Amino acid sequence: MINTAMLFIVNELDHHLREQRVLPGNAEIILNNIALLESDEGEALRSNIIITLVNLEEESTLKNTSQYQRRADGRINLVQPPVWLNLYLLFSCNFPNNYTGALSVLGQIIQFFQTFPVLNGANPLSGVVENQDVVKEDLVNMKLTFELYTLTFEQINHLWGALGGKQVPSVLYKARMINIQDRRVFREGPMIEEIQATLNPITEDY
Repeated sequence: MINTAMLFIVNELDHHLREQRVLPGNAEIILNNIALLESDEGEALRSNIIITLVNLEEESTLKNTSQYQRRADGRINLVQPPVWLNLYLLFSCNFPNNYTGALSVLGQIIQFFQTFPVLNGANPLSGVVENQDVVKEDLVNMKLTFELYTLTFEQINHLWGALGGKQVPSVLYKARMINIQDRRVFREGPMIEEIQATLNPITEDY
């Protein structure tokens, strides 16, 4: 589900930026770890937009829910409740030889989420999402709400220190929510189709 959500975001943002014709040169939106920027694999990240998952958070308002019943093929299945997660996504514009271009793209990313704060997998902006790694069933049920997440200077320093690289123009968003659920059935039984009641006559003792 996490992978499907991330690929869906890449697809939607890529569609918008290409429509606006703001991507410099042959720039692409890449789903990868920005911490690799200073490594031997960093060359593939140059002159591109990198989306990195930097944190996961369980949605506190939906914690501690109990098992629930679900109908399927005329039977009742007992399933475990899903885990609802918020994703913290770092959008990094890595254009080392074009700083003004990086700032321009960064502004377009912020504008995209300002215009479309909610992305619905059942009705994607780009039309049909064609990606073999996207689970269609998960995508249809997906609805993501984006909030700009502002860091303090100290938090920014810690974040880029943990990523082990030099800071590039970037913005952090909180995406709410995705759910992760095991589809296995833990217990099942027949549906209750009829209720029988036995009435006993009331006797009065005098």
